Amino acid sequence: MYAVINTGGKQYRVAEGDTLEVERLATSGEGQTEVSFTPVLVVDGEKVLAKAGDLSGTAVKARIVGDAKGPKIRGFTYKNKTNQRRRWGHRQKYSTIEITGITGSTSEHQSEAAERNSKEQGA
Repeated sequence: MYAVINTGGKQYRVAEGDTLEVERLATSGEGQTEVSFTPVLVVDGEKVLAKAGDLSGTAVKARIVGDAKGPKIRGFTYKNKTNQRRRWGHRQKYSTIEITGITGSTSEHQSEAAERNSKEQGA
């Protein structure tokens, strides 16, 4: 079973027990170590949940393990003959998270979807 989550403007494919670095989460410095993500897609064997109605009861739970820093990026801008120069730098901060579980019963959602489909076809 795996899920696709959206955080920091990027999407990640995660499974239970995975460890990954995501862009800095606001809860990193506040002592809260548990975070929850709403999945974009959940795949459980042959069952795929992608609609908003099917994903309403699902969540991906993660634990913040630590913080990390990316590589230092140094930049320099220069314009010829005008004495314009500027040096700048950037170092991205990341939160290291460990996926503790993907909650939400996919079988319940599948049975609800099957009931809806049978009602639509019967009407």
